[in-house]
Amino acid sequence: MSPSEQLPVQTPPMAAPEAFFDAEAAVSRLEALYTQATRFLHDRFVQTLTGARPDARVRAFYPEIRITTTSHAKADSRLSYGHVAVPGTYAATVTRPALFRNYLVQQIDLLIRNHGVPVVVGPGATPIPVHFSLAGDAPVAVPQEGVLDFSLRDVFDVPDLSTTNDDIVNGTARPNPDGSGHLAPFTAQRVDYSLARLSHYTATDPVHFQNHVLFTNYQFYVDEFEAFARTALADPASGYTAFVGPGNAEIRAADEAMAAPAKLPQMPTYHLKRRGGQGITLVNIGIGPSNAKTATDHIAVLRPHAWLMVGHCAGLRNSQRLGDFVLAHAYVREDHVLDDDLPIWVPIPALAEIQIALQEAVAEVTELEGFELKRIMRTGTVATIDNRNWELRDQSGPVQRLSQSRAIALDMESATIAANGFRFRVPYGTLLCVSDKPLHGELKLPGMATDFYRTQVSRHLLIGVRAMERLREMPLERIHSRKLRSFEETAFL
Repeated sequence: MSPSEQLPVQTPPMAAPEAFFDAEAAVSRLEALYTQATRFLHDRFVQTLTGARPDARVRAFYPEIRITTTSHAKADSRLSYGHVAVPGTYAATVTRPALFRNYLVQQIDLLIRNHGVPVVVGPGATPIPVHFSLAGDAPVAVPQEGVLDFSLRDVFDVPDLSTTNDDIVNGTARPNPDGSGHLAPFTAQRVDYSLARLSHYTATDPVHFQNHVLFTNYQFYVDEFEAFARTALADPASGYTAFVGPGNAEIRAADEAMAAPAKLPQMPTYHLKRRGGQGITLVNIGIGPSNAKTATDHIAVLRPHAWLMVGHCAGLRNSQRLGDFVLAHAYVREDHVLDDDLPIWVPIPALAEIQIALQEAVAEVTELEGFELKRIMRTGTVATIDNRNWELRDQSGPVQRLSQSRAIALDMESATIAANGFRFRVPYGTLLCVSDKPLHGELKLPGMATDFYRTQVSRHLLIGVRAMERLREMPLERIHSRKLRSFEETAFL
Protein backbone atom coordinates (compact mmCIF):
# COMPACT_ATOMS: atom_id res chain seq x y z
CA MET A 1 0.00 0.00 0.00
CA SER A 2 1.41 3.43 -0.95
CA PRO A 3 1.72 6.24 1.65
CA SER A 4 -1.12 8.16 -0.02
CA GLU A 5 -3.45 5.18 0.30
CA GLN A 6 -2.71 5.03 4.04
CA LEU A 7 -3.93 8.61 4.59
CA PRO A 8 -7.43 9.20 5.93
CA VAL A 9 -9.82 10.48 3.25
CA GLN A 10 -11.68 13.80 3.45
CA THR A 11 -14.88 14.00 1.42
CA PRO A 12 -17.86 16.37 1.38
CA PRO A 13 -20.98 15.09 3.20
CA MET A 14 -22.30 12.13 1.22
CA ALA A 15 -25.92 12.80 0.39
CA ALA A 16 -28.40 9.95 0.14
CA PRO A 17 -29.67 9.06 -3.34
CA GLU A 18 -33.03 10.59 -4.28
CA ALA A 19 -35.66 9.36 -6.73
CA PHE A 20 -37.26 11.75 -9.23
CA PHE A 21 -40.20 11.58 -11.60
CA ASP A 22 -39.47 15.14 -12.73
CA ALA A 23 -36.53 15.65 -15.12
CA GLU A 24 -36.01 19.32 -14.23
CA ALA A 25 -35.79 18.48 -10.54
CA ALA A 26 -33.41 15.60 -11.23
CA VAL A 27 -31.03 17.84 -13.15
CA SER A 28 -31.21 20.50 -10.43
CA ARG A 29 -30.14 17.84 -7.95
CA LEU A 30 -27.25 16.83 -10.23
CA GLU A 31 -26.17 20.47 -10.35
CA ALA A 32 -26.30 20.81 -6.58
CA LEU A 33 -24.23 17.66 -6.01
CA TYR A 34 -21.67 18.68 -8.64
CA THR A 35 -21.35 22.18 -7.20
CA GLN A 36 -20.88 20.81 -3.70
CA ALA A 37 -18.17 18.39 -4.87
CA THR A 38 -16.21 20.87 -6.98
CA ARG A 39 -16.38 23.64 -4.36
CA PHE A 40 -15.04 21.20 -1.80
CA LEU A 41 -12.11 20.31 -4.06
CA HIS A 42 -11.51 23.97 -4.93
CA ASP A 43 -11.40 25.07 -1.30
CA ARG A 44 -9.08 22.26 -0.24
CA PHE A 45 -6.81 22.84 -3.22
CA VAL A 46 -6.48 26.57 -2.50
CA GLN A 47 -5.57 25.70 1.06
CA THR A 48 -2.71 23.48 -0.17
CA LEU A 49 -1.29 26.37 -2.20
CA THR A 50 -1.16 28.66 0.82
CA GLY A 51 -0.41 26.25 3.63
CA ALA A 52 1.24 22.98 4.52
CA ARG A 53 0.68 19.65 2.88
CA PRO A 54 -2.73 18.23 3.88
CA ASP A 55 -2.66 15.39 6.36
CA ALA A 56 -5.51 13.60 4.60
CA ARG A 57 -6.36 12.56 1.07
CA VAL A 58 -8.94 14.89 -0.48
CA ARG A 59 -11.64 13.31 -2.63
CA ALA A 60 -15.04 14.19 -4.08
CA PHE A 61 -17.20 12.23 -6.48
CA TYR A 62 -19.04 12.88 -9.71
CA PRO A 63 -22.81 12.79 -9.28
CA GLU A 64 -24.52 9.80 -10.83
CA ILE A 65 -27.87 9.11 -12.39
CA ARG A 66 -29.32 5.62 -12.59
CA ILE A 67 -32.52 3.90 -13.53
CA THR A 68 -33.83 0.39 -12.85
CA THR A 69 -36.46 -1.21 -15.06
CA THR A 70 -38.14 -4.57 -14.55
CA SER A 71 -40.45 -4.73 -17.55
CA HIS A 72 -39.93 -5.72 -21.17
CA ALA A 73 -42.62 -3.21 -22.18
CA LYS A 74 -41.84 -1.77 -25.59
CA ALA A 75 -41.04 1.92 -25.93
CA ASP A 76 -41.91 3.97 -29.00
CA SER A 77 -40.01 2.11 -31.74
CA ARG A 78 -39.83 5.26 -33.87
CA LEU A 79 -37.33 6.71 -31.42
CA SER A 80 -33.71 5.62 -31.59
CA TYR A 81 -33.00 6.80 -28.04
CA GLY A 82 -34.73 7.52 -24.74
CA HIS A 83 -35.20 3.93 -23.61
CA VAL A 84 -33.17 0.91 -22.51
CA ALA A 85 -33.22 -2.34 -24.45
CA VAL A 86 -33.80 -4.86 -21.66
CA PRO A 87 -34.75 -4.72 -17.97
CA GLY A 88 -31.94 -3.99 -15.55
CA THR A 89 -30.08 -1.18 -13.83
CA TYR A 90 -28.27 1.45 -15.89
CA ALA A 91 -26.05 4.26 -14.64
CA ALA A 92 -23.96 7.19 -15.83
CA THR A 93 -21.66 9.64 -14.11
CA VAL A 94 -22.32 13.29 -14.93
CA THR A 95 -20.07 16.34 -15.14
CA ARG A 96 -20.88 20.01 -15.72
CA PRO A 97 -24.65 19.42 -15.45
CA ALA A 98 -25.36 23.14 -15.88
CA LEU A 99 -23.60 23.08 -19.26
CA PHE A 100 -25.59 20.03 -20.33
CA ARG A 101 -28.88 21.00 -18.68
CA ASN A 102 -31.07 21.06 -21.81
CA TYR A 103 -29.64 17.76 -23.02
CA LEU A 104 -30.01 16.07 -19.64
CA VAL A 105 -33.58 17.26 -19.10
CA GLN A 106 -34.59 15.97 -22.51
CA GLN A 107 -32.95 12.56 -22.09
CA ILE A 108 -34.15 12.01 -18.52
CA ASP A 109 -37.69 13.07 -19.36
CA LEU A 110 -37.83 10.50 -22.17
CA LEU A 111 -36.55 7.76 -19.85
CA ILE A 112 -39.16 8.51 -17.21
CA ARG A 113 -42.01 8.69 -19.74
CA ASN A 114 -40.96 5.59 -21.67
CA HIS A 115 -40.44 3.33 -18.65
CA GLY A 116 -42.74 4.83 -16.02
CA VAL A 117 -40.12 4.56 -13.27
CA PRO A 118 -38.10 7.26 -11.50
CA VAL A 119 -34.47 8.08 -12.03
CA VAL A 120 -32.25 8.06 -8.96
CA VAL A 121 -29.67 10.80 -8.44
CA GLY A 122 -26.87 10.68 -5.88
CA PRO A 123 -23.09 10.76 -5.48
CA GLY A 124 -21.33 8.20 -7.64
CA ALA A 125 -18.22 6.16 -6.97
CA THR A 126 -15.91 7.88 -9.49
CA PRO A 127 -13.58 10.53 -8.02
CA ILE A 128 -13.37 13.93 -9.74
CA PRO A 129 -9.78 14.76 -10.81
CA VAL A 130 -8.76 18.07 -9.27
CA HIS A 131 -7.67 19.41 -12.68
CA PHE A 132 -11.21 19.02 -14.02
CA SER A 133 -12.86 20.42 -10.91
CA LEU A 134 -10.99 23.70 -11.47
CA ALA A 135 -11.85 23.98 -15.17
CA GLY A 136 -12.88 27.52 -16.01
CA ASP A 137 -11.60 28.86 -12.69
CA ALA A 138 -9.17 31.45 -14.10
CA PRO A 139 -7.65 32.60 -10.77
CA VAL A 140 -6.65 29.04 -9.81
CA ALA A 141 -4.38 26.81 -11.88
CA VAL A 142 -3.03 23.36 -11.13
CA PRO A 143 0.78 23.57 -11.05
CA GLN A 144 3.00 21.15 -12.92
CA GLU A 145 4.27 18.12 -11.04
CA GLY A 146 7.36 19.10 -9.00
CA VAL A 147 6.33 22.68 -8.27
CA LEU A 148 4.76 21.80 -4.93
CA ASP A 149 6.81 20.24 -2.15
CA PHE A 150 4.72 17.08 -2.38
CA SER A 151 3.26 14.99 -5.19
CA LEU A 152 -0.18 16.25 -6.13
CA ARG A 153 -1.44 12.74 -6.80
CA ASP A 154 -0.60 11.77 -3.20
CA VAL A 155 -3.37 14.08 -1.99
CA PHE A 156 -5.79 14.67 -4.88
CA ASP A 157 -7.21 12.50 -7.63
CA VAL A 158 -5.73 13.34 -11.03
CA PRO A 159 -6.83 12.38 -14.57
CA ASP A 160 -6.50 8.66 -15.21
CA LEU A 161 -6.35 7.68 -18.88
CA SER A 162 -6.89 4.03 -18.01
CA THR A 163 -10.52 4.87 -17.25
CA THR A 164 -10.91 7.65 -19.83
CA ASN A 165 -11.67 5.99 -23.13
CA ASP A 166 -14.22 5.42 -25.91
CA ASP A 167 -15.15 1.88 -24.94
CA ILE A 168 -18.87 2.68 -24.64
CA VAL A 169 -19.28 4.33 -28.04
CA ASN A 170 -16.97 1.76 -29.63
CA GLY A 171 -19.19 -1.03 -28.29
CA THR A 172 -16.43 -2.74 -26.34
CA ALA A 173 -17.26 -1.63 -22.79
CA ARG A 174 -17.91 -4.13 -20.05
CA PRO A 175 -20.65 -3.44 -17.46
CA ASN A 176 -19.91 -1.00 -14.68
CA PRO A 177 -18.08 -2.45 -11.63
CA ASP A 178 -21.40 -2.87 -9.80
CA GLY A 179 -22.88 -4.77 -12.74
CA SER A 180 -25.06 -1.94 -14.02
CA GLY A 181 -25.24 -1.13 -17.72
CA HIS A 182 -24.22 2.12 -19.36
CA LEU A 183 -26.81 4.86 -19.60
CA ALA A 184 -24.78 7.44 -21.56
CA PRO A 185 -22.25 7.19 -24.42
CA PHE A 186 -19.46 8.86 -22.41
CA THR A 187 -18.30 8.74 -18.81
CA ALA A 188 -17.88 11.97 -16.87
CA GLN A 189 -14.07 11.68 -17.03
CA ARG A 190 -14.16 11.31 -20.81
CA VAL A 191 -16.41 14.37 -21.11
CA ASP A 192 -14.19 16.44 -18.83
CA TYR A 193 -11.11 15.44 -20.78
CA SER A 194 -12.69 16.61 -24.04
CA LEU A 195 -14.00 19.85 -22.56
CA ALA A 196 -10.45 20.69 -21.48
CA ARG A 197 -9.10 19.80 -24.92
CA LEU A 198 -11.74 21.94 -26.65
CA SER A 199 -10.77 24.97 -24.60
CA HIS A 200 -7.15 24.38 -25.59
CA TYR A 201 -7.62 23.74 -29.31
CA THR A 202 -10.35 26.30 -30.02
CA ALA A 203 -9.63 29.01 -27.44
CA THR A 204 -13.34 29.23 -26.68
CA ASP A 205 -15.22 27.96 -23.67
CA PRO A 206 -17.39 24.89 -24.37
CA VAL A 207 -20.41 26.84 -23.11
CA HIS A 208 -20.42 28.77 -26.40
CA PHE A 209 -20.66 25.73 -28.70
CA GLN A 210 -23.93 25.47 -30.58
CA ASN A 211 -25.88 22.36 -31.59
CA HIS A 212 -25.06 22.70 -35.29
CA VAL A 213 -21.38 22.54 -36.23
CA LEU A 214 -19.73 23.40 -39.53
CA PHE A 215 -16.18 22.25 -40.22
CA THR A 216 -13.97 23.90 -42.79
CA ASN A 217 -10.35 23.74 -43.83
CA TYR A 218 -9.74 27.34 -44.92
CA GLN A 219 -9.65 30.70 -43.15
CA PHE A 220 -11.62 32.29 -46.02
CA TYR A 221 -14.74 30.57 -44.68
CA VAL A 222 -14.18 32.15 -41.28
CA ASP A 223 -14.15 35.63 -42.83
CA GLU A 224 -17.41 34.91 -44.62
CA PHE A 225 -18.94 33.45 -41.45
CA GLU A 226 -18.16 36.63 -39.54
CA ALA A 227 -19.69 38.72 -42.33
CA PHE A 228 -22.83 36.56 -42.23
CA ALA A 229 -22.94 36.79 -38.44
CA ARG A 230 -22.81 40.58 -38.48
CA THR A 231 -25.62 40.71 -41.01
CA ALA A 232 -27.66 38.33 -38.85
CA LEU A 233 -27.06 40.37 -35.69
CA ALA A 234 -28.33 43.46 -37.51
CA ASP A 235 -31.64 41.66 -38.17
CA PRO A 236 -33.74 41.21 -35.00
CA ALA A 237 -35.87 38.64 -36.83
CA SER A 238 -32.91 36.32 -37.37
CA GLY A 239 -33.01 35.02 -33.80
CA TYR A 240 -29.22 35.14 -33.48
CA THR A 241 -28.06 36.89 -30.33
CA ALA A 242 -24.25 36.99 -30.23
CA PHE A 243 -21.06 36.10 -32.09
CA VAL A 244 -18.11 34.65 -30.20
CA GLY A 245 -14.55 34.14 -31.44
CA PRO A 246 -11.25 32.83 -30.05
CA GLY A 247 -10.39 34.16 -26.62
CA ASN A 248 -14.14 34.20 -25.89
CA ALA A 249 -14.38 37.61 -27.54
CA GLU A 250 -18.08 38.33 -27.93
CA ILE A 251 -20.12 40.89 -29.83
CA ARG A 252 -23.88 41.43 -29.79
CA ALA A 253 -24.22 44.16 -32.40
CA ALA A 254 -23.34 44.19 -36.10
CA ASP A 255 -21.09 47.25 -35.84
CA GLU A 256 -19.30 46.17 -32.67
CA ALA A 257 -15.56 45.54 -32.90
CA MET A 258 -14.36 42.08 -31.96
CA ALA A 259 -11.14 41.81 -29.99
CA ALA A 260 -8.56 39.68 -31.75
CA PRO A 261 -6.53 37.19 -29.68
CA ALA A 262 -2.79 37.73 -29.44
CA LYS A 263 -2.31 34.30 -31.01
CA LEU A 264 -4.79 32.15 -32.89
CA PRO A 265 -5.32 28.64 -31.51
CA GLN A 266 -4.73 25.49 -33.51
CA MET A 267 -8.39 25.28 -34.52
CA PRO A 268 -9.95 28.77 -34.51
CA THR A 269 -13.63 28.44 -33.65
CA TYR A 270 -16.52 30.88 -33.97
CA HIS A 271 -20.03 30.66 -32.57
CA LEU A 272 -23.13 32.40 -33.93
CA LYS A 273 -25.35 31.97 -30.90
CA ARG A 274 -29.07 31.47 -30.63
CA ARG A 275 -31.30 30.73 -27.67
CA GLY A 276 -31.06 27.16 -26.41
CA GLY A 277 -27.80 26.49 -28.27
CA GLN A 278 -29.68 26.43 -31.58
CA GLY A 279 -27.14 28.56 -33.40
CA ILE A 280 -24.18 27.54 -35.55
CA THR A 281 -20.54 26.90 -34.66
CA LEU A 282 -17.79 27.05 -37.31
CA VAL A 283 -14.49 25.26 -36.66
CA ASN A 284 -11.49 25.82 -38.91
CA ILE A 285 -9.84 22.44 -38.41
CA GLY A 286 -7.05 23.11 -40.89
CA ILE A 287 -5.85 20.41 -43.23
CA GLY A 288 -5.62 16.68 -42.63
CA PRO A 289 -7.48 13.71 -41.16
CA SER A 290 -5.63 13.89 -37.84
CA ASN A 291 -7.04 17.37 -37.20
CA ALA A 292 -10.48 16.22 -38.32
CA LYS A 293 -10.41 13.32 -35.89
CA THR A 294 -9.11 15.45 -33.02
CA ALA A 295 -11.85 18.05 -33.43
CA THR A 296 -14.68 15.54 -33.73
CA ASP A 297 -13.35 13.33 -30.92
CA HIS A 298 -13.88 16.21 -28.51
CA ILE A 299 -16.90 18.03 -29.94
CA ALA A 300 -18.81 14.72 -29.84
CA VAL A 301 -19.16 14.90 -26.05
CA LEU A 302 -21.30 18.03 -26.48
CA ARG A 303 -23.84 15.85 -28.32
CA PRO A 304 -24.42 18.22 -31.27
CA HIS A 305 -27.50 17.70 -33.41
CA ALA A 306 -25.49 17.64 -36.65
CA TRP A 307 -22.08 18.41 -38.10
CA LEU A 308 -21.23 19.16 -41.71
CA MET A 309 -18.00 19.52 -43.66
CA VAL A 310 -17.86 22.50 -46.02
CA GLY A 311 -14.41 22.61 -47.56
CA HIS A 312 -12.42 22.27 -50.75
CA CYS A 313 -11.64 19.17 -52.74
CA ALA A 314 -9.92 17.94 -55.85
CA GLY A 315 -12.38 17.19 -58.65
CA LEU A 316 -11.66 13.85 -60.33
CA ARG A 317 -13.93 14.03 -63.38
CA ASN A 318 -13.40 15.80 -66.69
CA SER A 319 -16.95 17.08 -66.57
CA GLN A 320 -16.35 19.01 -63.34
CA ARG A 321 -15.37 22.65 -63.27
CA LEU A 322 -13.64 24.70 -60.59
CA GLY A 323 -16.32 25.97 -58.26
CA ASP A 324 -18.67 23.02 -58.73
CA PHE A 325 -20.17 21.46 -55.62
CA VAL A 326 -19.89 17.83 -54.51
CA LEU A 327 -22.52 16.32 -52.24
CA ALA A 328 -21.01 13.18 -50.73
CA HIS A 329 -23.26 10.14 -50.57
CA ALA A 330 -20.47 7.63 -49.87
CA TYR A 331 -16.86 7.68 -48.71
CA VAL A 332 -13.63 5.90 -49.54
CA ARG A 333 -11.60 5.90 -46.34
CA GLU A 334 -7.86 6.06 -46.93
CA ASP A 335 -7.27 8.44 -44.04
CA HIS A 336 -6.36 5.57 -41.64
CA VAL A 337 -6.76 7.59 -38.42
CA LEU A 338 -9.88 5.68 -37.38
CA ASP A 339 -8.86 2.20 -38.47
CA ASP A 340 -8.45 0.98 -34.88
CA ASP A 341 -11.79 2.38 -33.70
CA LEU A 342 -13.94 1.87 -36.78
CA PRO A 343 -12.65 -0.75 -39.23
CA ILE A 344 -12.71 0.29 -42.87
CA TRP A 345 -15.17 -2.49 -43.71
CA VAL A 346 -17.85 -0.63 -41.74
CA PRO A 347 -20.06 1.26 -44.24
CA ILE A 348 -20.73 4.94 -43.58
CA PRO A 349 -24.27 5.50 -44.89
CA ALA A 350 -25.63 8.75 -46.24
CA LEU A 351 -28.34 10.20 -43.98
CA ALA A 352 -31.42 11.19 -45.94
CA GLU A 353 -32.38 14.17 -43.78
CA ILE A 354 -28.89 15.67 -44.08
CA GLN A 355 -28.66 15.01 -47.82
CA ILE A 356 -32.03 16.63 -48.51
CA ALA A 357 -31.19 19.68 -46.37
CA LEU A 358 -27.91 20.18 -48.22
CA GLN A 359 -29.43 19.73 -51.67
CA GLU A 360 -32.29 22.10 -50.88
CA ALA A 361 -29.82 24.65 -49.53
CA VAL A 362 -27.78 24.48 -52.75
CA ALA A 363 -30.95 25.00 -54.77
CA GLU A 364 -31.99 27.96 -52.61
CA VAL A 365 -28.66 29.77 -52.79
CA THR A 366 -27.89 29.06 -56.46
CA GLU A 367 -31.54 29.45 -57.60
CA LEU A 368 -31.22 26.28 -59.67
CA GLU A 369 -33.62 23.36 -59.42
CA GLY A 370 -34.09 19.83 -60.68
CA PHE A 371 -32.04 18.85 -63.68
CA GLU A 372 -30.48 22.32 -63.88
CA LEU A 373 -28.90 21.79 -60.47
CA LYS A 374 -26.68 19.13 -62.05
CA ARG A 375 -24.84 21.90 -63.90
CA ILE A 376 -23.06 22.92 -60.71
CA MET A 377 -23.42 19.96 -58.30
CA ARG A 378 -22.53 16.29 -58.46
CA THR A 379 -23.64 13.67 -55.95
CA GLY A 380 -21.24 10.78 -55.48
CA THR A 381 -18.39 9.17 -53.62
CA VAL A 382 -15.73 11.27 -51.90
CA ALA A 383 -12.33 9.75 -51.15
CA THR A 384 -10.35 10.97 -48.15
CA ILE A 385 -6.60 10.38 -48.14
CA ASP A 386 -3.80 11.04 -45.65
CA ASN A 387 -1.18 12.19 -48.18
CA ARG A 388 -1.68 15.77 -49.37
CA ASN A 389 0.74 15.30 -52.25
CA TRP A 390 -0.65 11.98 -53.45
CA GLU A 391 -0.54 13.18 -57.05
CA LEU A 392 3.27 13.33 -56.95
CA ARG A 393 3.53 9.57 -56.52
CA ASP A 394 3.00 6.88 -59.12
CA GLN A 395 -0.65 7.50 -59.90
CA SER A 396 -1.48 4.09 -61.30
CA GLY A 397 -2.42 2.63 -57.90
CA PRO A 398 -4.42 5.53 -56.40
CA VAL A 399 -6.09 6.46 -59.66
CA GLN A 400 -7.18 2.87 -60.30
CA ARG A 401 -8.71 2.62 -56.83
CA LEU A 402 -10.44 5.97 -57.23
CA SER A 403 -11.84 4.88 -60.57
CA GLN A 404 -13.05 1.54 -59.20
CA SER A 405 -14.78 3.32 -56.31
CA ARG A 406 -16.49 5.75 -58.73
CA ALA A 407 -15.13 8.62 -56.61
CA ILE A 408 -15.82 12.08 -57.98
CA ALA A 409 -13.76 14.08 -55.47
CA LEU A 410 -10.85 13.72 -53.08
CA ASP A 411 -9.98 15.57 -49.88
CA MET A 412 -8.28 14.99 -46.52
CA GLU A 413 -11.07 15.45 -43.97
CA SER A 414 -14.57 14.52 -45.09
CA ALA A 415 -14.54 10.75 -44.60
CA THR A 416 -12.92 11.21 -41.19
CA ILE A 417 -15.64 13.61 -40.08
CA ALA A 418 -18.40 11.38 -41.45
CA ALA A 419 -16.90 8.21 -39.95
CA ASN A 420 -16.51 9.82 -36.53
CA GLY A 421 -20.07 11.09 -36.80
CA PHE A 422 -21.17 7.52 -37.44
CA ARG A 423 -19.03 6.25 -34.54
CA PHE A 424 -20.30 8.89 -32.11
CA ARG A 425 -23.93 8.82 -33.34
CA VAL A 426 -23.79 12.45 -34.53
CA PRO A 427 -25.63 13.09 -37.82
CA TYR A 428 -23.12 14.11 -40.49
CA GLY A 429 -22.84 15.30 -44.05
CA THR A 430 -20.42 16.74 -46.61
CA LEU A 431 -20.69 19.43 -49.25
CA LEU A 432 -17.39 20.21 -50.95
CA CYS A 433 -16.33 22.72 -53.57
CA VAL A 434 -13.94 21.78 -56.38
CA SER A 435 -10.85 23.97 -56.08
CA ASP A 436 -8.45 22.05 -58.34
CA LYS A 437 -8.33 19.12 -60.77
CA PRO A 438 -4.85 17.64 -60.50
CA LEU A 439 -5.59 14.67 -62.76
CA HIS A 440 -6.49 17.09 -65.53
CA GLY A 441 -3.70 19.63 -65.14
CA GLU A 442 -5.70 22.24 -63.22
CA LEU A 443 -3.59 22.76 -60.12
CA LYS A 444 -4.39 25.06 -57.23
CA LEU A 445 -2.09 27.99 -58.04
CA PRO A 446 -2.10 31.42 -56.34
CA GLY A 447 -3.79 33.39 -59.13
CA MET A 448 -6.44 30.78 -59.79
CA ALA A 449 -7.06 30.32 -56.10
CA THR A 450 -7.61 34.03 -55.48
CA ASP A 451 -10.24 34.26 -58.19
CA PHE A 452 -11.87 31.04 -57.02
CA TYR A 453 -12.05 32.12 -53.40
CA ARG A 454 -13.44 35.53 -54.32
CA THR A 455 -16.35 34.14 -56.29
CA GLN A 456 -17.23 30.90 -54.54
CA VAL A 457 -16.50 30.87 -50.80
CA SER A 458 -19.31 33.22 -49.79
CA ARG A 459 -21.90 31.13 -51.62
CA HIS A 460 -20.54 27.86 -50.23
CA LEU A 461 -20.56 29.10 -46.65
CA LEU A 462 -24.11 30.40 -47.03
CA ILE A 463 -25.24 26.99 -48.30
CA GLY A 464 -23.81 25.36 -45.17
CA VAL A 465 -25.59 27.87 -42.95
CA ARG A 466 -28.91 27.44 -44.78
CA ALA A 467 -28.63 23.65 -44.51
CA MET A 468 -28.12 23.93 -40.78
CA GLU A 469 -31.08 26.25 -40.45
CA ARG A 470 -33.24 23.70 -42.25
CA LEU A 471 -32.04 20.94 -39.93
CA ARG A 472 -32.75 23.14 -36.93
CA GLU A 473 -36.42 23.24 -37.89
CA MET A 474 -36.69 19.43 -37.98
CA PRO A 475 -37.82 17.45 -34.92
CA LEU A 476 -34.78 16.00 -33.18
CA GLU A 477 -36.06 12.44 -33.52
CA ARG A 478 -36.04 12.81 -37.33
CA ILE A 479 -32.43 13.95 -37.50
CA HIS A 480 -31.04 11.30 -35.15
CA SER A 481 -31.56 8.38 -37.48
CA ARG A 482 -31.78 4.78 -36.35
CA LYS A 483 -29.06 4.13 -38.93
CA LEU A 484 -26.63 5.41 -36.32
CA ARG A 485 -27.71 3.02 -33.58
CA SER A 486 -26.47 -0.52 -33.01
CA PHE A 487 -28.08 -3.60 -31.44
CA GLU A 488 -27.77 -2.47 -27.82
CA GLU A 489 -27.44 1.28 -27.39
CA THR A 490 -27.24 3.64 -24.46
CA ALA A 491 -30.56 5.29 -23.65
CA PHE A 492 -29.00 8.74 -23.78
CA LEU A 493 -28.50 10.14 -27.25
